[in-house]
Amino acid sequence: MRIPTTSCLCPFLVCLCFIQRCSGAGHHVPTKVPSKNQTKLANGETEVHHRPKRGWIWNQFFVLEEHIGPDAQYVGKLHSNSDKGDGSVRYILSGEGAGSIFIIDEVTGDIHATKSLDRERKAHYVLHAQALDRNTQEALEPMSEFIIKVQDINDNAPQFPDGPFVATVPEMSEVGIIRTALADMDREAREHYTVVIQAKDMAGQVGGLSGSTTINVTLTDVNDNPPKFPQKNYQLYVPESAQVGKPVGKIKANDDDLGVNADIKYSIINSEGANMFSISTDRDTKEGIISLKKPLNYERKKTYTLHIEGMNMHVDPRFSYLGAFKDTATLKITVGDVDEAPVFSMDYYILDVYENSKSGTEVGSVTARDPDSRSSPVRYYLDSKEDGVRYFRIDESSGIIRTTQPLDREDIPWHNITVMASEVDNPSLLRHVPVTVQVLDMNDNPPEIATEEEVIVCESSRPGQVIQTVTAVDKDDFANGQRFSFALPSQLPVNPNFTLMDNEDSTASIIARRRRFNHLTQELYELPIVVWDGGEPSLSGTSTLTLRVCPCQRHGKIRICQGEAFLSSAGLSTGALIAILLCIVILLAIVVLFVTLKRSKKEPLIIAEEDIRENVVTYDDEGGGEEDTEAFDIIALRNPAAAEELKFRRDIRPDARNHCGMPHVRRSPSVELDEVDVHEFIKQRLVEADLDTSVPPYDSLQTYAYEGQGSSTGSISPLDSAGAQSEQEYTYLEDWGPEFQKLAELYEEAESDVTT
Repeated sequence: MRIPTTSCLCPFLVCLCFIQRCSGAGHHVPTKVPSKNQTKLANGETEVHHRPKRGWIWNQFFVLEEHIGPDAQYVGKLHSNSDKGDGSVRYILSGEGAGSIFIIDEVTGDIHATKSLDRERKAHYVLHAQALDRNTQEALEPMSEFIIKVQDINDNAPQFPDGPFVATVPEMSEVGIIRTALADMDREAREHYTVVIQAKDMAGQVGGLSGSTTINVTLTDVNDNPPKFPQKNYQLYVPESAQVGKPVGKIKANDDDLGVNADIKYSIINSEGANMFSISTDRDTKEGIISLKKPLNYERKKTYTLHIEGMNMHVDPRFSYLGAFKDTATLKITVGDVDEAPVFSMDYYILDVYENSKSGTEVGSVTARDPDSRSSPVRYYLDSKEDGVRYFRIDESSGIIRTTQPLDREDIPWHNITVMASEVDNPSLLRHVPVTVQVLDMNDNPPEIATEEEVIVCESSRPGQVIQTVTAVDKDDFANGQRFSFALPSQLPVNPNFTLMDNEDSTASIIARRRRFNHLTQELYELPIVVWDGGEPSLSGTSTLTLRVCPCQRHGKIRICQGEAFLSSAGLSTGALIAILLCIVILLAIVVLFVTLKRSKKEPLIIAEEDIRENVVTYDDEGGGEEDTEAFDIIALRNPAAAEELKFRRDIRPDARNHCGMPHVRRSPSVELDEVDVHEFIKQRLVEADLDTSVPPYDSLQTYAYEGQGSSTGSISPLDSAGAQSEQEYTYLEDWGPEFQKLAELYEEAESDVTT
């Protein structure tokens, strides 16, 4: 490897400078005029100032890449002006690649490259050089930086980084950037091409390198080929038993194009074929699928001719000069004769028969025939899997359907059966047809009262009041609507409690004939009703209604029946409940009477004065309470005149003979109770109390009847108005609750008695 010229001249120039200075010092005489670098001293001597010079003498180094010699490649030489050549200067190299790639001779300063360099990987290296005194290791010059550049040589051939390449070009393309060598290149003739491209450096001069790549060119498809049928005439055999809507054959036209350019639409262009057959395109196979639109009949038509057209769906107008992109073919279909099952004259049958008709009555008939030319006899059967078979049978030769037992419309109004027909020559071929039998109605059911619930009768019902409106039902079917008539049985005596009125609209009203029903006296009544229908012949039926008497509130609202129904659900009848209640009442009466008799024996007949005063104070005095016995004077209740004249002892009973002249015999209370009954005893004491004016009143009636004199309100006692007729309305008592219900009923009965 050559050393650059500049690097060789550096030591040479250094030597010349050194020689010039030496020769100048030896041959020139110094002048007395000090130069710029001299200073004249006071003693006449001159001090010389030396200008410091550059210590390093070098330049930029270059080295060639890809050195393959056995020795290290020489790069250049470093030299300092302090180097006298005696080996006292030591050169040190540092930086990129120092010691590994670049080495330096410490004595001479020569630099060598020990490895082959690649400019494409690294173009330059930055290093630092320094000169040291070998003895003292002091730096003679400051560290300096220099660059070693790697010079390029033609060691890399051109490359195509992304090769090989793939390109697509539509067939029949015009001239463009990529030029074709052949005109009108056809994809259907050849689809793939391989092109090799070479690239050379150094403008193709000698010694340059080259690289190549491959381009795979594929011609894409365009619609430049019309569909073609392989042949013009086709034949197809189709049996007459083929099912409608099912495929019967296929036909295909070929198209050399690909994808959507090869899509073909098939159609039948003649009316004879289009009426019986249809054609569609299979997207995957591009075939035309022929299907049957109507049933075939060999006996009617044996052959069909179809003109089928196949046409491209996506036509490119650039290639219209090639002609129409469609083709036609003729398909002849031959209908095959097949032994068919019998055919019924109708798709379904609707028959009818009257109910209660005797067994063997003819319902109707079905008819079937053999559609084949030989006309085989037909046999009829009923489908044994259906329930209607037990009611009907069919004649296997004539197809007449008859009943096997009387039918009841109210039980089953419609019967559905299936009739099967088969040929005598081929029983395996069966044909089915549905048959519906309607059972016609006859008037064979008597009418009945519609309600099954009990009729509620309020205790306050009055004569002529409508208890309930009833209607009737009939299981029979009347075309013009049902008509019913109602009446009470004529063979029974007149009902004293209820009567029946026919409303002449298929309803009847139950009317009360008397008042004052009482559920305690009689709770349940039975009312038989006769109902006639309007059929031919007319039928009648008798229904017995149960009427329950219940206490009701105003406006007929039931009050007690619900509770009685609850008790009845517990298993107790009304009579049993009444008996239990009577027993309880009798027991309570006996207990009360026993307690009363016992108290009457123990209590004295004469009441102490202080007791009377306490009673008066308790009820009439609102002052100091029961302990204040002086708050009211009992004398105010006595007759003032008699109080002054008659004064008797309070510890004995008053004697009526002293006042009224009546004979009186004193008896002890025990003797009186033994000899007379209680009723007579009370009456006797009442007479004595009425005649005795000097004792406090034993009858509370005397206390409240005395209103005093001059009272503005008058008497409040109801006894004086007992005989007068009141104009007061007592209907409001019904709104006061069940406590006043009995009182309201008493006043209503009193008013009704007065009005009648």
